[in-house]
Amino acid sequence: MQTSTLDPAALREHVANNWRDSIVPALFEFIRIPAKSPDFDADWESHGYLDQAVELAERWAKSTKIAGLQVDIVKLPGRTPTLFAEVPAFSPVSGEDASDQVVLMYGHLDKQPEVTGWDENKGPWEPVIEDGKLYGRGAADDGYAVFGSLGAIEALQAQGISHPRCVVLIETSEESGSPDLAAYVEKLSDRIGTPSLVVCLDSGAGDYDRMWLCTSLRGNVTGDLRVSTVSEGIHSGDASGIVPSSFRVARKLLDRVEDSETGEVIVDVLRAEVPPDRLVQAKAAAEVLGEEVHSKYPFQSGVRPMGEGPVDRILSRTWAPTLSVTGAGGLPAIADAGNVLRPETSLKLSFRLAPTTEPAEALTAIKSALESDPPYGAQVSFENADAATGWNAPPFAPWLDEAIQESSQAFFGTGAVSLGEGGTIPLMGLLGESFPEAQFVITGVLGPGSNAHGPNEFLHLEMAERLTACVAWIVSRA
Repeated sequence: MQTSTLDPAALREHVANNWRDSIVPALFEFIRIPAKSPDFDADWESHGYLDQAVELAERWAKSTKIAGLQVDIVKLPGRTPTLFAEVPAFSPVSGEDASDQVVLMYGHLDKQPEVTGWDENKGPWEPVIEDGKLYGRGAADDGYAVFGSLGAIEALQAQGISHPRCVVLIETSEESGSPDLAAYVEKLSDRIGTPSLVVCLDSGAGDYDRMWLCTSLRGNVTGDLRVSTVSEGIHSGDASGIVPSSFRVARKLLDRVEDSETGEVIVDVLRAEVPPDRLVQAKAAAEVLGEEVHSKYPFQSGVRPMGEGPVDRILSRTWAPTLSVTGAGGLPAIADAGNVLRPETSLKLSFRLAPTTEPAEALTAIKSALESDPPYGAQVSFENADAATGWNAPPFAPWLDEAIQESSQAFFGTGAVSLGEGGTIPLMGLLGESFPEAQFVITGVLGPGSNAHGPNEFLHLEMAERLTACVAWIVSRA
């Protein structure tokens, strides 16, 4: 749509100044809000931290110099709040027809819990800048998105560059699987319209030297495996050898769904073929990253990565189903453990699914594998289960592919690279179904060491600035 010549240097300077003078101070304030997602704060509504986060974003948005901006906090009963902003199509040329295109920009403001292990001078709720990195929970995942999205629009208008109508949707339940998102998309459907381009700033990056595009996301099935063999704890010297251990039964059940030697998930319905274009992209990404595919992780000394090389590891992370045990119940702390054969073992299971796997079918197959014909007739259940859809992006339209590469060259000095992601963003599956003709730019700043969800999470400030400029460039071409 662009009618004026976009000056990359001027755009970059405006974005950098805006980040320094306006966005970073707002992110400092945001980090200090313990706006944990509902799964991690049962009393989120009474605590009001999610409300504080969206109110902060609303205040900041209203302080921008964006022509025609309308921003609202939308609340449905019993659901987490959502920030919604609308910006009409902009053109510096008087009388020029407005574009009928719609760009939808997405992010979230809810956070993961604190966890332990932060460096002595850092913490989840206290912002610290060190070596160009802003430390604190939620800045990179994904508090910067609302500021980067609106900052990109403001930068275009400041340079007199046309852009189509833009809507910005910022939710507060993403870290809980976005249970409230569909209701808000439905409520706001008339105001959203039919997006021709979706921009999401909640993805990863292979390094900090270029723009990275996410082209697929895995689905997810989670649930609690509960195994009980007796009604109360028993002296282990008396009962062991006769009463089956609930822990051993749980181990046997996990063997039904995962090969413990290889880590391969062995439930057939969870598998999917890797499309040829994704294999080509994985090979290209492997050439760029090399050993960084695995070296970015904090392995203990002597621990080797899984897989047979960078390409295999990329595909295993993005297209292979996997199982992670993310929590446990019924196990006392080591200091409190007596000689007791425990009555129950509970395990929190998280299955990542191939992007094209149907999650409802996967959940049914997992539940059947774990619950059917339990060893020794033990009481077994897979409960509190939830399933999220994966996503496989449509091919980039020629104009979009060109704009992506142009922007990465302009603001990073090198071309963009496409790569699947191992996580899940429920909005993408929802929007993919709702708007099958839309194009998608899924990108982000979660590069090596950024450690989203863990201790010492950081936002790489220079990359965030450059990515904001890239988004502005792409939106101007929509």
